[in-house]
Amino acid sequence: MANIEQATLAGGCFWCLESAFNSINGVESAFSGYAGGHVDNPTYEQVCGGETGHAEVVRVNFDSDVISYRSILEIFFALHDPTQLNRQGNDVGSQYRSAVFYHSAEQQEQAQAIIAEIEAQQIWPNPVVTEVVPLSNYSQAEDYHQDYFNNNPQNTYCNMVVAPKLAKFKKTFADNLK
Repeated sequence: MANIEQATLAGGCFWCLESAFNSINGVESAFSGYAGGHVDNPTYEQVCGGETGHAEVVRVNFDSDVISYRSILEIFFALHDPTQLNRQGNDVGSQYRSAVFYHSAEQQEQAQAIIAEIEAQQIWPNPVVTEVVPLSNYSQAEDYHQDYFNNNPQNTYCNMVVAPKLAKFKKTFADNLK
């Protein structure tokens, strides 16, 4: 029987994170959503407007007997630049911030520990700005955002941003792929 846990992570556009995590062995599902804001059940348009306080997130349901939370975090930190405040590349605004929305004190401790390791190793030239905060006000994004990359191969953003990021990711994490 699977030991399913959840991770909720924000690192720029949720389409990139969702596509990557859905290809990882041990991940049962990953869904695009919103978290950390002050509006109940916001729409994509509201979140993009930057007035709700939400971040675009991916909720990862994973079998911790197959993949650890630490491994989920290692993948997360490899998928985005955790030193960019309220942006990822050309996506600008607090909805694109880097954040770990923890579900337990253990997840909080692990996230803080891995950030400390990244800082100590000086992997990035700038300090990590990833927020580590309790999960609040989560809602799943609209259906058309789910599995967006696979369902919209003709989309320019997917071709220009998501596809290259996923190609690099799949090369780096080849041993972890389904």
